[in-house]
Amino acid sequence: MKTAGLLLCLVTFLGVPFCAAPADAEEVVRFESAPVKLSPFRIRKALEQGEILSQSPGTPLLGYLSRPDGDGPFPAVVLLHGCDHLRLSVKELWPKRLVKWGYVVLVVDSFTTRKLDDDCRIALPERVFDAYGALDFLSKSSSVDISRVALMGFSTGATATLDATKTEGNEQLMEHKFKTAVAYYPACDANRGAPSAPTLILIGERDNWSRADRCQKSLARLGDDGPSVELNVYKGAYHDFDAPELTMGKRVLGHIEKYDPDAAAKSMRSVYAFLRKYLSE
Repeated sequence: MKTAGLLLCLVTFLGVPFCAAPADAEEVVRFESAPVKLSPFRIRKALEQGEILSQSPGTPLLGYLSRPDGDGPFPAVVLLHGCDHLRLSVKELWPKRLVKWGYVVLVVDSFTTRKLDDDCRIALPERVFDAYGALDFLSKSSSVDISRVALMGFSTGATATLDATKTEGNEQLMEHKFKTAVAYYPACDANRGAPSAPTLILIGERDNWSRADRCQKSLARLGDDGPSVELNVYKGAYHDFDAPELTMGKRVLGHIEKYDPDAAAKSMRSVYAFLRKYLSE
């Protein structure tokens, strides 16, 4: 099967296709990132001082929405891209796959409206609010079961995924919550805190950008009383191991990015089983 000159694989697991020809998203949508809500402390101090506070608006964003056939309501997945923006596998291949698995998919474009090319050299903490803006947008759709929505990110989008689903983070200020989280090669941080939802982390053993040992050390510090966290480390795999457009591999800022079909297939089976476990009715 070929598309745009790229040969894509076709693997099945329990009869479910894991690689298929990508198709255009059904609908381009517009929404706003979740506004940074004022904390109760800030509101109380303003009242004490006679200060009038105004709520800052969210940032206008673009998204790419795909749906399974039927009326639903379906479980859903919000996708956050990496610093290479909307590469083929994130914008088209993963949505195609997830729709076949029975999920509504909303790919969040965090760069276009901000006029950014990449954020590989800068931090963009606003992406946490992009994720919750997408969740709020989905909450207005009758085809989505808002109680069954996963957040899934890649690279810097995966790091934002972990930040968006941590205890004592901005998640506690949001009306709607993500049921679970999937993070492909995030930058793990020992100081990030415990997750607020079951989490699946997938990372390459030879990834020297998002290092597996940091994730292992971070998870070792977690207690046993929180949501489950599963870490899958794929032997010999580099950053972006799930992206078939990187079959030849490339070096970015001194780091290797390369597709690994074996690691990709294994990770897809893990994602399929993980989402089925936590997003089933």
